[in-house]
Amino acid sequence: MLASTINNELSEAESKIWHAHPVWFLDGNPIVGYSKQKAGLRLMFWSGAGFEEAELNVTGKKFKDASIFYTEAGQIKTSDLKRWLKKSREIQWDYKNLV
Repeated sequence: MLASTINNELSEAESKIWHAHPVWFLDGNPIVGYSKQKAGLRLMFWSGAGFEEAELNVTGKKFKDASIFYTEAGQIKTSDLKRWLKKSREIQWDYKNLV
């Protein structure tokens, strides 16, 4: 469900397996990805700290990432996901050019 929604909303993004996880890129920058962890499925937005969304937890200080954990598919709110994906296109930290 996550992959199909991301593919539909970010049709111009390049998707690939990166560090063993599915990740979508725009102009070479990682935008969104997910991974299976002990706490559940982690959906992460690389520039999510700039989204100003209470549901997304900002974890990093050096990077601008934010994420949410799901333990079952029924917890995913499609309207939230689509809004976050729209913001992920508009708000991008330029990871590609970090030295």
